[in-house]
Amino acid sequence: MDVSEYGDGAAWFRGSIIGKGGFGSVYLATLKNPTSKYSCFPPLMAVKSAEVSASGSIQKEKEVLTNLKGCPYLIKCFGEETTIGSNGVMAYNLLLEYGSGGTLSDRIEKSGGGGLAECEARVYTRSILRGLNHIHGNGYVHCDLKPENILLVPNSGAGIRAKIGDFGLAKRERNSKKSKILEPYWRGTPMYLSPEAVVDKVQESPSDIWALGCIVLYMLTGNLPWEGKKSEEIIRKIGTRGRLPKIPNELSKEAKDFLKGCFVRRSVFRHTSEMLLHHPFVEVLENGDAVEESVEFEFNCDVYSDEDSFSSWSEEELEEVENIEANIEGQNYNFLELCTLLATN
Repeated sequence: MDVSEYGDGAAWFRGSIIGKGGFGSVYLATLKNPTSKYSCFPPLMAVKSAEVSASGSIQKEKEVLTNLKGCPYLIKCFGEETTIGSNGVMAYNLLLEYGSGGTLSDRIEKSGGGGLAECEARVYTRSILRGLNHIHGNGYVHCDLKPENILLVPNSGAGIRAKIGDFGLAKRERNSKKSKILEPYWRGTPMYLSPEAVVDKVQESPSDIWALGCIVLYMLTGNLPWEGKKSEEIIRKIGTRGRLPKIPNELSKEAKDFLKGCFVRRSVFRHTSEMLLHHPFVEVLENGDAVEESVEFEFNCDVYSDEDSFSSWSEEELEEVENIEANIEGQNYNFLELCTLLATN
């Protein structure tokens, strides 16, 4: 659509298109009076737009971002506005922070195919985790976490901060099993879907953690977690019992252990964002050149870890976990009891 068909805002000009999806289009916007000290907008913004009649997803995103405001690891929302284009089309516009550093996907692709340096991947991972922890702590699930939805925004100084964006598919988390309503479809991108999303059509906060593992694996290796170009092929692999993404043996001990905490097929055993924030893999300062003060945290829930062997998943590990799952299936353990049981097996 030509920019004139959606029109300009009261305080901003609509520029070139910088993104497009099923929700609508994203444009670069500049202020009409950038020198005004009274402006509540930054000089550059990303404006997500769609015809009012087809803007339900964007309006939902506005609601989610309003409820999650205040976290520096999520893209900022500066408000909403309706405009009328030259042809009389009325558009709904969501005014967002502009990620001038591009997306994490862009950054990985520019690495030449071998992935990012681990120190850089650790910093981005920590930022994403902090954003996820805020999302989950406020009762939401993102449902579409992927490198294309992680924006790189210049931080104060010379740094770049990774921020989570695109909340069009986000939803409220359902904490009680009794209150869970199975949806007729899964949300998000097949490559980053969790086993429970594919098999049971259930997406809660652990599903975001699985997607995070896929992102970290992609950052570290330059390879996606599953081979295949067709969605059906990828979904079949994710839904296959016992199948897990391959974790390369050449990764660091900390990286492999972190990924194993994300890639647990049974969501109840998967690490949470709070647990992973204290993992050695991400205990670094944001500039990536110094280690933060150590936080004591025992990962006794990680039945897949083995301090003597940090290679990819073995048949013995999978068999052990399946045996433990069979023993506790249908029993009513709380989280601490589960940790104790798993740590002693």
